[in-house]
Amino acid sequence: MGETDGRGFVLLCAGLGFMVVLLFLISLLVGPASLPPMESLRALLAGEGDATAIVMREIRLPRSILALMIGATLGLSGAALQGYLRNPLAEPGLIGVSASAALGAVLAIYTGLSLLFPLALPLMALGGALAGVLIVQALAGGYSGTITLILAGVAVTSLASAMTSLALNLSPNPFAALEIVFWLLGSLSDRSFVHVQLAAPFMLIGWVLLAGLGRSLDALTLGEDAAASLGVSIARTKLLAVVGTALSVGAAVAVAGAIGFVGLVVPHILRPLVGNRPSRLLLASALGGAAMLLAADIGVRVIAPGQDLKLGVLTAVVGAPFFLWLVLQTRRQMP
Repeated sequence: MGETDGRGFVLLCAGLGFMVVLLFLISLLVGPASLPPMESLRALLAGEGDATAIVMREIRLPRSILALMIGATLGLSGAALQGYLRNPLAEPGLIGVSASAALGAVLAIYTGLSLLFPLALPLMALGGALAGVLIVQALAGGYSGTITLILAGVAVTSLASAMTSLALNLSPNPFAALEIVFWLLGSLSDRSFVHVQLAAPFMLIGWVLLAGLGRSLDALTLGEDAAASLGVSIARTKLLAVVGTALSVGAAVAVAGAIGFVGLVVPHILRPLVGNRPSRLLLASALGGAAMLLAADIGVRVIAPGQDLKLGVLTAVVGAPFFLWLVLQTRRQMP
């Protein structure tokens, strides 16, 4: 039985990996500039500075890389938090990371720092994410339960959202307010390798921390007392889950804005396919999240190529109906 399940997991990951590679290649070939596919790939691999090579290497390639990295981050962190909190409705924004990072970016726009120093926006977003998770940790305490962590995350999210709304309300001019709103909607347009280099180190560290949670999450399915009896440190598990999510999701929000529902939807779709094992769900959700966000980023360029449809809007349009279906399913399963 275990060998059969293992083979099925390998096939699932191989299929998801193939889908990610295929969508990544399609993402490279889709854009407002109508370039022949073979010419585009040739320019990407062996171009010598002509217009096509510049488009492929400086515009499309970093955008596709960011879509892959951010999708993997959201899927992985969603699976890790759902496993740690044992809550099917958990997602990265639950512990205040997304709202705190968004507040940092909004302050950069509001104060005008983003105009004086372009990297001020992602750097302040990263700072906001780290500050938010420190506050959550301080409120929740080192050895508190999951309910306290959730309540602390909700409190920080509410405060950060309120401060973001205040910044919008007091915005010095309508153009700044419009820029804040557009950034909050989430997008990968006009991103460069500078954004990739800024986000990649934090995401990689976060991935390593979250990937190490597999055994602990499997044990937590038996309950905290049983997991502790098996040698699992609950405090260490919480620390890795929270810090890993803060680093990776904070970096994602810093370079792309708020993109919701990926961390909620992807683990739910894949959980039955991995036998409801949290350790296997981590890798599967990372691949699934990368595939979903690559597909969504292709969609925003295909559905409304001249309208600048925001990535976060499309993921919300797709994710919100799934969320409603999930609520209905949960109600039906209640005694």
